Amino acid sequence: MILSVFLGIDIGTTAIKLGVIQESKLLYSSDLPLQTYGDDRIKYQDGNELLAILQAGILAMPLNVRREITKLSFSTAMHSLMPDDGRRQIFLWSDLQAAETIDRFKQTKLATHFYEISGTPIHAMSPFAKVLYFQEENLYPAETHWYGIKELVMDYFTGKPVIDYATASATGMFDLRKQEWNGEILDYLGLKKEQLATLADTSQKFTMLKEIRELFDFSENIQVIVGASDGTLAAYASYYSTGRSASLTIGTSAAVRQITNTIHLDRKKQNFCYYLKKELLVCGAPSNNGGIVLAWAANHLAENPATFYEALPDLLKETEIGANGLRFYPFLNGERAPYWSNEIKGGFQDLTLQHTRMDMIRSVIEGVLLNIRQLVELVAKKEALSVSGGFFQTPVLGQLAANIFGTTCYYAQQNEPIYGLYYLLEQPNRMLEEDQETFFPDPLKNAAYKHLAQDYFI
Repeated sequence: MILSVFLGIDIGTTAIKLGVIQESKLLYSSDLPLQTYGDDRIKYQDGNELLAILQAGILAMPLNVRREITKLSFSTAMHSLMPDDGRRQIFLWSDLQAAETIDRFKQTKLATHFYEISGTPIHAMSPFAKVLYFQEENLYPAETHWYGIKELVMDYFTGKPVIDYATASATGMFDLRKQEWNGEILDYLGLKKEQLATLADTSQKFTMLKEIRELFDFSENIQVIVGASDGTLAAYASYYSTGRSASLTIGTSAAVRQITNTIHLDRKKQNFCYYLKKELLVCGAPSNNGGIVLAWAANHLAENPATFYEALPDLLKETEIGANGLRFYPFLNGERAPYWSNEIKGGFQDLTLQHTRMDMIRSVIEGVLLNIRQLVELVAKKEALSVSGGFFQTPVLGQLAANIFGTTCYYAQQNEPIYGLYYLLEQPNRMLEEDQETFFPDPLKNAAYKHLAQDYFI
């Protein structure tokens, strides 16, 4: 029996990650930084540059490793949109050009209706919002084809600009129940289905272009599998390696996710619900404000930014729950769930002359986690959480999260989308992690935070 050698390619908004896996063991990995262009409003990547970086990264892999690869698949960032006008300008989820347009659309009855069809929150991040804005402003010809990162790389490797159901279900134009582009939404946008990519299930296989296969010296038998989106795959990686359906990732931003087989939507708070594979969905809620807010605190509030995280254990011991009555609204980057507002602002509340630098830092951390607590309550109330991301590499923050959420948190090592891809497509024997770092909530501290959370953001 020939063992599969799997190459996972994870294209995020800051880097491309390559991982070669065989029998659940990582044989090779590399990180390739990506550049984002624009300003406070416009955020895009250069598709030509992205492909050049990806090509160079694969060619940098040892030749003997490349020749052994039997399967190749992709995880790509959600909510990207690329007008197919030859420039290959990819607008990212963080692009806010559609903010005013989507705020007006939110006031219509169609907003809730379209949300319930697609499972995608009504927000400027979505390709639906971006297309709506571009159409209103007449910035592109009416017959323009609209693609994204997944279609770009599939076209490069196979000659077919295909999109998978998982990535499509985050566009705001996909019917979550029927697994097809929704005619009503496309009619509203003035689009035809032919202007969007061909849809494929996440495990569908394709043939690699001969010239691309020869460029990389891949095997003649290599398979290209379309894959899924980074958020759904991160959730699946955590689920597959821990057995727990609920997960929380805090990196630069944050997201609480739940693996489920049932569509769950909340009209008011607008959690997302995206396809992953047949009879499996990922529901959840994202925040713009995770580690990026702590990085801001380290740079502007800490005595020594270089030792900010090392100093946190002592700081939390020497300060009180609630930071002496000081509150911090962590919306420095606008906010998605549960507010879905680009205009919401952050800042300190009830700041007095008696508050210290240490009180301010504690309130920043508490504000971030109390905001995420709202998402935990929405998506995974009273459930144990698999937690991952750079935030939890500081154990004291993992313990603080458990105290604030009132739930046990298990640090998950294999949470990367590449592992999610591997588990999804290869279904290896499940080796559940048993010696994970575990954070149990302190009942007394949780009671104090539960009381604090009642009116923290009022």
